[in-house]
Amino acid sequence: MTEFEKVTNFQNMYKAFRKAKCGKGYKKSSARFNVAALDGVHTLISQLKDKTYTVSEYTEFKVYEPKERIIQTTAFKDKVIQHCLCDNVIMPRLQRVFLRDNCAGQKGKGTLFGLNRLGEQMQQFYDRYGMDGYILKCDVTKFFYNIAHEQLKDIVRYHFGDDPDICWLCELFIDSTEGKGLPLGNQINQGFALLYLDGMDKLIKHELGIEYYGRYMDDFYLIHPSKAYLQDCLEVITAYLETLELELNGKTQIFPFKNGVSFLGFHTYITPGGRPIRRLKNQNKRNAQRKFLRMAKLVAAGKLPMEKFQASYGAWKNHLSHGDCYKLSLGMDIAIENALRGNTTEGE
Repeated sequence: MTEFEKVTNFQNMYKAFRKAKCGKGYKKSSARFNVAALDGVHTLISQLKDKTYTVSEYTEFKVYEPKERIIQTTAFKDKVIQHCLCDNVIMPRLQRVFLRDNCAGQKGKGTLFGLNRLGEQMQQFYDRYGMDGYILKCDVTKFFYNIAHEQLKDIVRYHFGDDPDICWLCELFIDSTEGKGLPLGNQINQGFALLYLDGMDKLIKHELGIEYYGRYMDDFYLIHPSKAYLQDCLEVITAYLETLELELNGKTQIFPFKNGVSFLGFHTYITPGGRPIRRLKNQNKRNAQRKFLRMAKLVAAGKLPMEKFQASYGAWKNHLSHGDCYKLSLGMDIAIENALRGNTTEGE
């Protein structure tokens, strides 16, 4: 079975349909598709085989957490295709290509994997060099919005050129919006974003010889004993990113290893005894305190359902559990309990 045949396989497509409709049963496009699901799946397969399939127009909206971003989401049928393509072809192959320290969007990886990997590397560095070292912390400017279509298509052809039909389908999604950039709401674009900087990962690890390195999408770090060498690395990385029409933002800097590093919402550092510690970033802490106290007061006033508050607060507490934040967690629980009883004022 070719890679494209995996996408046009009925069982795979129907499984993708079932996966895509989870949590979307009340959306109009999902409901319409669901009325005649088997016919819809057969239609998608036929459209793929005869190359009449096209990507629908996007619906655009904004989200404001953790920062303001524009999200573009496509029709339900396109989500079904993306699930089938990503689950059966794109990610299985790319997971064999990616380096271990490419931490995002893969089975068995994610935020906690990236944080744990950073802690392991910092402890290994400390055991070898003590506190005598430096960290280069980098962040790409508006990464998703600046991914160049032609460069990405070249990269996709390099990895999937043995199946032209897969390249055709990938390029449909890449060119489904005009100009530079990829829609944040597309599942397949998560894989493309991971792939777009895979060459940089290998440059840093294999050509520059950086042993202690990690990346989560466009956020990455290098740890090395020599500040001068990290400055050289920065020049090489900057030049490489220019070939992809990307650039690093102003938050990129080199600082002493003893200062620790902010990564994935936490500040991780090594204690004098060699133990990795991670605390929630101060800005994230302040934002969460304001947000949840405000939500709790709305619950107390009967303006917000308790279930909605508990879901949001529970998700944040789960994120908080990834760090050494016991006192913060306990303090927030007490403040929230007081707010729910109406015993607090804004800003406390």
